[in-house]
Amino acid sequence: MIDCPQCTVQEQYVLEQLQTSAGVTDRTALAVIMGNIQQESNFKPNICEGGAIVPYDRCLSGGYGLIQWTSTERYIGLGSHCTKRKQDPSGLKCQTDYMIHEMRFRKDLYAFQTNHQQVGYYMNAAYYWLGWGIHGNRTKYTYSFLTKLK
Repeated sequence: MIDCPQCTVQEQYVLEQLQTSAGVTDRTALAVIMGNIQQESNFKPNICEGGAIVPYDRCLSGGYGLIQWTSTERYIGLGSHCTKRKQDPSGLKCQTDYMIHEMRFRKDLYAFQTNHQQVGYYMNAAYYWLGWGIHGNRTKYTYSFLTKLK
């Protein structure tokens, strides 16, 4: 199992879940997913687009959470998923579980489960998964995770 001793507790939790619950085992694939989450939310599950730290029901516009769920369908899906599990939709545990089980991630999961690919391959899958419009520091964060993942 790939570990990240230098990572925060939140990062370590997401990394573990990606491996155990989603079956992503390639170091580069994991680094790309982690780098994209860092770009989206800096691993703060209760962040609303623009930087406000608020509970799930107080983010009234833009994206919310780990991967900045923006569309109404994805945002409501997060709330429904967590309600069914009697968990907080503002929390790391339920958001990570939703992220891994969300249909949009599942559609691209095969790409992340394909081992021995380059950053660009996995970044392409991340684009389709997240639908990001701004590349930002995704690649920089990915390479930072590549140095930390052991």
